[in-house]
Amino acid sequence: MPVPLPDSDSEDELPPAWEERATTDGFVYYVNHQSKATQWTHPRTGKMKRVSGDLPIGWTKQVEEATGKIVFTEEATQRKSYSDPRLAFAVEEAPQVVGQLRQRFDSSTNALQVLHGRDLSGKIAIITGANTGIGFETARSLALHGCEVILACRNEKSTNQAIARIRSEKESAGKLCKFFKLDLASLRSTKEFAEQIKAKYKHIDMLILNAGVFALPHSLTEDGYETTFQVCHLSHFYLTNLLSDIVDHTSRVVIVSSESHRFSMLRTSDITESNLSLPANKYWSMIAYNNVKLFNVLFAFELAKRWKTRGISVFVLHPGNLISSDISRNWWFYRLIFGLVRPFTKSLQQAASTTIYCATAHELNGLTGLYFNNCYVCEPARSAKNERKQEALWELSESMIERISK
Repeated sequence: MPVPLPDSDSEDELPPAWEERATTDGFVYYVNHQSKATQWTHPRTGKMKRVSGDLPIGWTKQVEEATGKIVFTEEATQRKSYSDPRLAFAVEEAPQVVGQLRQRFDSSTNALQVLHGRDLSGKIAIITGANTGIGFETARSLALHGCEVILACRNEKSTNQAIARIRSEKESAGKLCKFFKLDLASLRSTKEFAEQIKAKYKHIDMLILNAGVFALPHSLTEDGYETTFQVCHLSHFYLTNLLSDIVDHTSRVVIVSSESHRFSMLRTSDITESNLSLPANKYWSMIAYNNVKLFNVLFAFELAKRWKTRGISVFVLHPGNLISSDISRNWWFYRLIFGLVRPFTKSLQQAASTTIYCATAHELNGLTGLYFNNCYVCEPARSAKNERKQEALWELSESMIERISK
């Protein structure tokens, strides 16, 4: 339970032991000198603030030799201060109201239309399962607009072929794409991938958890967990937490789920290891898939709560119904069904549009913990909003990983 803050006559007054600071690019953050914690939201109001990027006229900034601290000097009086003078002019970021979001796109919009006119130079995105299907179109769209894209995939050959396709379309976009091996059926591989990323990159702007499997026969991973569960949820959960150090208030986590989450019948009391990682005698591929898509939404909402003070936006989405992608490759019956409905469903470019929207749309700044369909916020299943279920899934996922990773 959070410790209650002492009463104050001013909502904006900082509690004891808290200090307000600002980054060079104008983001205000808060330091607690007792707990040594930092956060991007005001400890009383829960809101974020920004200041002008420039110091007020007549002020200079330098590093103090004796202490290594930044000191600010008012030239007219030679008054020195360790507090950034811009903080006197800090203003709350205009809060976005979900109900006032204007729907700019719909089911017919494709990913490149969402990005029309955008320059993503300097941005870095990780996309799991980016060598095929919706993941590929997501990677291609971002790279064509200047974003450096890390294709986190198991198969190096097919990923390099995917990168070659992007390079043949636009040489500079292909050069922005990098392959890093990630096998989501292995917690060891997931950890190795995260370590490689953190060794090379200090910051990630977009973490897009796209990879998934569908219609698999029952099988176990090298860690002893049912494959659909581990690939679609557990390893993504592990990866996100491993990369926690290189995401911040300018980052977004985007999780690809499905409307199939509405068909999961799991109750809060059903959040047990045997219901997450289904044994062979309880396994049916559609039940497993519906369950993991619910886990995606539960995970997104719990992550949004836990990372809210860090200012990180977390969104989860449905890309479209029966998209003709490689996800149906594991059983001929589903390939037939997907083939029959293909003329009536979204293209892969259209299916990638909601992922791209969640990862890049300016109007989503300051928002978190939302579910999207057709590039617009919508209500998930009631069971996905159950906070006890969200917490139970998080805690059980942690314990399952700890047991294997020790």
